[in-house]
Amino acid sequence: MRIKLDENLPLRLVRILAPLGHETDTVPQEGLAGQDDDHVWQAAQTVGRFFVTQDLDFSDVRRFAPGTHHGLLLVRLRDPGRNALVSRIRGLFQTENVEAWKGCFVVATEHKVRVRSPKQQNDLNKG
Repeated sequence: MRIKLDENLPLRLVRILAPLGHETDTVPQEGLAGQDDDHVWQAAQTVGRFFVTQDLDFSDVRRFAPGTHHGLLLVRLRDPGRNALVSRIRGLFQTENVEAWKGCFVVATEHKVRVRSPKQQNDLNKG
């Protein structure tokens, strides 16, 4: 999977995700640190990357509707220290079928993973 990590995530995740088969870059590596969220989001989408963040500006499932992008993982931990973030994200990418998350809106907490897929979104839109 091609991944872009937001600037609010530890850079060492690049080294952790690579052996798991993921091509990972980061917002700072791309010279996007400090840019507005729309610019960062567009940069990730332009190069077809699954975006990982803990920024609540990306929490609106209507704005980031499944199937309209390459995928979004929003990590929401009660204690989002660097070690906790690394541990949770590493665990997700080691144990979950993350390839199936392409095009999905995913929220991960300490104990849960909620995946909103394009099919689910289409079913909701049909009403």
